[in-house]
Amino acid sequence: MCHPAGRRHLTLALLLVVYTFNFVDRQILGILAGPIKQELALSDTQLGLLGGLAFAMLYSTLAVPLAWLADRTGRTWVITASLMVWSGFTALCGVAGGFWQIFLCRLGVGVGEAGGVAPSYAVIGDIYPPAQRARALAVYSLGIPLGSALGVLFGGYVAAAVNWRAAFVAVGLAGLLFAPVFRLAVREPTREREVAELAPRFADVLRLLAGKRSFWLLAFGAASCSMIGYGLGFWLPSLMQRSFGLSLPATARFFGGLLLVGGVAGVLAGGWLGDRLGTRDRAAFALVPACAFVVATPLFAAGVLSGSVTAAFALFLLPQALSFMWLAPVLTAVQHLVPAPMRATASACFLLVNNLIGLGLGTLTIGALSDALAGPFGAEALRYAILIALSLYLVAAGLMALAGRHLRREWVG
Repeated sequence: MCHPAGRRHLTLALLLVVYTFNFVDRQILGILAGPIKQELALSDTQLGLLGGLAFAMLYSTLAVPLAWLADRTGRTWVITASLMVWSGFTALCGVAGGFWQIFLCRLGVGVGEAGGVAPSYAVIGDIYPPAQRARALAVYSLGIPLGSALGVLFGGYVAAAVNWRAAFVAVGLAGLLFAPVFRLAVREPTREREVAELAPRFADVLRLLAGKRSFWLLAFGAASCSMIGYGLGFWLPSLMQRSFGLSLPATARFFGGLLLVGGVAGVLAGGWLGDRLGTRDRAAFALVPACAFVVATPLFAAGVLSGSVTAAFALFLLPQALSFMWLAPVLTAVQHLVPAPMRATASACFLLVNNLIGLGLGTLTIGALSDALAGPFGAEALRYAILIALSLYLVAAGLMALAGRHLRREWVG
């Protein structure tokens, strides 16, 4: 049963705020990588571990049991508790004194964020009718570019004006203050209360997903594009400082503007195209992202190789939008591969694959490549590491195209 329009829009807006905090706390490390590297004397490989694997290990694995708990109890309670945990550990990053301390704090951020996303997908699936779900998920997914941009802008300016530690503490405390507001304002969906006692066993969800070829192709396709997506999100600020000579505030403006304009446009376009084309052919939910990745790859490469800040911004803008277009169509498709009581758990299984590979290995891979290429390329090593990693978009396009062939048959509801 769907909420009344006003209530479901309010719920969606508050979920968007929580997701924005999610990405502020997750991505702020990228803009702060330069001052952190300098103060703590870290290598690019260590920075890659902090930006990826330290966060992704527990974030990816705990998402599945927490989503199963949310399916059987209350999704909004799980989201609220998760927001408090990840915000608290973000604040603690600001007092870390070395690599291992900040590594453990990033693990804690991952523990908290593990319970936020999959239950939110399921709430949106409960309160919006099928014809509106891709657009609703697109609005929710705006938390990615909005949170990333706010993290870049806020982190960059606070680090320049005070220090990188103050940036972590400020955004962590803001999340802690918002948690009780969210809990008081958001009601449990009616469907959730009705079906909680009938929620399937975890083994039943896994058994159903095991036979869905489209699920695994979508998951590994998303993981491939997320490796380069998260990698660019973390390392592009460093590239602009090392190879283009931008200051920290100028880098914040450059990357923040790129995320706000390109990211927001791409997420909304993906939702609109998903609802419009997917109603006629379910395969469109996978083919739209596949086409977007093919077009984005050479444009990103041209921007990385350009010698001008202005040219780089112009060349990055369109592929930045295209790289976000997969979110709403693919997330909608995952929601429709299982019955309603399984949505949060299925989403968590998708996120397990996507984030453990994409988030866990993306920043680390580019960082390790940068260190390995430092001998022949010196200060330009990061530029060529990113160019090599861009090939992952073509891998993602191939997997998404294959997924489209199976979606028509495996779609539920």
